[in-house]
Amino acid sequence: MLLSATSGGAPPGKGASDVLDLGPIVKAYDVRGLVGSQLTAEVAEALGRAAAVELHGEGVVVGRDMRPSSVDLAAAFMAGVRAQGVDTVDIGLAATDLLYYASGRLGLPGAMWTASHNPVEYNGLKLCRAGAEPVGIDTGLALIRDRAQSGHFPASDREGSHRSADVLGEYAQHVRNFVDVDAMHHLKVAVDAGNGMGGLVVPVVFEELPVELVPLYFELDGTFPNHPANPIEPENLVDLQHAVRDHGCDVGLAFDGDADRVFVVDERGEPVNPSLVTAVIADTLLARHPAETVLYNLICSRIVPETVEAAGGHAVRTRVGHSYIKQVMKDTGAVFAGEHSGHYYFRENFRADSGLIAGVIFLGALSAHGASASDLVAPYDRYVQSGEINTTVADQPGAMDVVAEAFSAEGTADWTDGLTFDGPDWWFNLRPSNTEPLLRLNVEAADGDTMAATRDRVLSLIREGTKD
Repeated sequence: MLLSATSGGAPPGKGASDVLDLGPIVKAYDVRGLVGSQLTAEVAEALGRAAAVELHGEGVVVGRDMRPSSVDLAAAFMAGVRAQGVDTVDIGLAATDLLYYASGRLGLPGAMWTASHNPVEYNGLKLCRAGAEPVGIDTGLALIRDRAQSGHFPASDREGSHRSADVLGEYAQHVRNFVDVDAMHHLKVAVDAGNGMGGLVVPVVFEELPVELVPLYFELDGTFPNHPANPIEPENLVDLQHAVRDHGCDVGLAFDGDADRVFVVDERGEPVNPSLVTAVIADTLLARHPAETVLYNLICSRIVPETVEAAGGHAVRTRVGHSYIKQVMKDTGAVFAGEHSGHYYFRENFRADSGLIAGVIFLGALSAHGASASDLVAPYDRYVQSGEINTTVADQPGAMDVVAEAFSAEGTADWTDGLTFDGPDWWFNLRPSNTEPLLRLNVEAADGDTMAATRDRVLSLIREGTKD
């Protein structure tokens, strides 16, 4: 049963005990939950009503991924929006960065139904204000949650209108505008879409590039029959690595389920650290935009700020998280931002992240370089990283205090996002998970021995403190 408009109290037909509880599914930056139990048509319509009220737009542009549940959830959400007298613009199947582009291009708030890399049992909702302005828990998502679960919706004297829009072609040209297509030479590129939305958008973007495409899993299938659409996990890159080597490709690109993240493998099939991709893109963009600001989150390698400064730019370290990064981009006017997780943000893309734009810029840099992908990234590959190591810790603040005290005489502490310690030839970040009793450790050093020694020392301090 879908909700009816009401000016206060619980929705008609609902008692006080039946009011929606959205706390478990509303996260820091989006909505994510199990379909059928946590995410239903009723919940989707309530979120649509609340978004229509809180996002303050004349309309809402709505996209969805290929999950079987996305069709009904998006329809219920749009019904809720229209019930509040706000129009809906349905762009249908879309990558998340296509939705952000549509929001910016049309000047409307946006809603994307996707659970990104999560399994088929999940779905979720990413929201933005007009112009692709981020909506997180501190910038409107909490208000939407509270209004949706309370059922307090202002009465409307009109039903919003509805129309469909096709922006894929225009978006594809927008992506290509980030490179000089005429200057590019032929490249053979393997792309693993993971049965996600990359299978829709990549062919349209690449059709006017000098690229021979080797496609893997381009069929849209939200059951993910081949492998999870989560390329940050090494096991999900194996098929792409084989394809690159077997077909003699110049490079390989892997996208997650909603195609807003991209990961790169070189011509040998070796994964390229996202920090190195960030450095390549920063170098490329600073050549066009001298002395501009570039952001990088505090898990990125030192090579990123070193590259930015060497190119004459201004490097600014930020917390992890897209809502925060987009706000800092707005405040600083930054031309670009990169995250260790494969998210890349562009000022000329309404400050939104785009896996496709990042991938196309990397292809442009590879073409201009004229040699192999491994040769392109080699000058940036100067440090050794541990990767993220998770440890279950009940008293996270206490454990971080112990580590801070132990290292107090050896470097500089920064508590911007967890604990970051900068030493002479090493650094580490230790930060708590938002959702689990975990501490996440990332270490980088100038050589493997220093990295291992620093890593093991921090882990020993953490784990010693967890013993009874």
